[in-house]
Amino acid sequence: MEFSSELLILAGVLLLAGGLTGVLAGLFGVGGGALMVPVLFETFGFLGVAEAARMPLAVGTSLAVIIPTSLRSFRGHLARGAVDTDLLRRWAVPIIAGVLVGALIARYASPVIMQLVFVVVAGVNAVKLISGTRRWDFASDLPTGWLLRFYGWLIGLLSALMGIGGGQIANIIMTLHGRSIHQAVATSAGIGVLISIPGALGYVFAGWGRTDLPADAIGFVSLLGLVLFVPTTVLTANLGVRLAHSLSRRALEMAFGIFLALVSLRFVFAIVT
Repeated sequence: MEFSSELLILAGVLLLAGGLTGVLAGLFGVGGGALMVPVLFETFGFLGVAEAARMPLAVGTSLAVIIPTSLRSFRGHLARGAVDTDLLRRWAVPIIAGVLVGALIARYASPVIMQLVFVVVAGVNAVKLISGTRRWDFASDLPTGWLLRFYGWLIGLLSALMGIGGGQIANIIMTLHGRSIHQAVATSAGIGVLISIPGALGYVFAGWGRTDLPADAIGFVSLLGLVLFVPTTVLTANLGVRLAHSLSRRALEMAFGIFLALVSLRFVFAIVT
């Protein structure tokens, strides 16, 4: 296969993945990073990006793509009145602080650490959602004060390390505290906005001056990934929003859980091979 043909196929795969990412953003309230990170990780490997730079480049690019995707998803859920805007306001500062700490860690941490964080968080959430158990629930509602702020900081930190919009982690925390999956999904779309902007900027800084990055990269953000992902994610986000509100609580939980389990298994394979 000629090199030009390989690039054409690669562009097609990225455009398709972008469309699926937009649907996932609306459906699950996530920025789509759980799909983008593994796709970009494989893509950068195909393009010959150094092993040490592949994972942070995938994470940083994912966060950059999430900016318009999460904005589109958030507006769709907000129009349906499903977003807890008061919670978003209380979480805003702690989430941004956690994102900046996560981006700083990414400059020095081993890519394996980032992959392990991804597997543990996504795997735990998958087990809870698929099992449908309520035995893990901590309380009937979210706490107040310092614990609520700590939850926000943790969402920001782990999301920055995983390259996601915070939906997976926020969904875990909110559903463990008695919130419905539909409200968790809708509110998580807003969290994606809070995480993606400082997260992407943090990864630009974290990768600035690296010599093992491709020519199109600005720090740990790939312009090629942005160009191919953003148009299709924005176009398909509202489709996911409509689908989310048409599903029952249990159906939405099962769909999200199965998706997270598959992504976790993919990264387990990457770690052990």
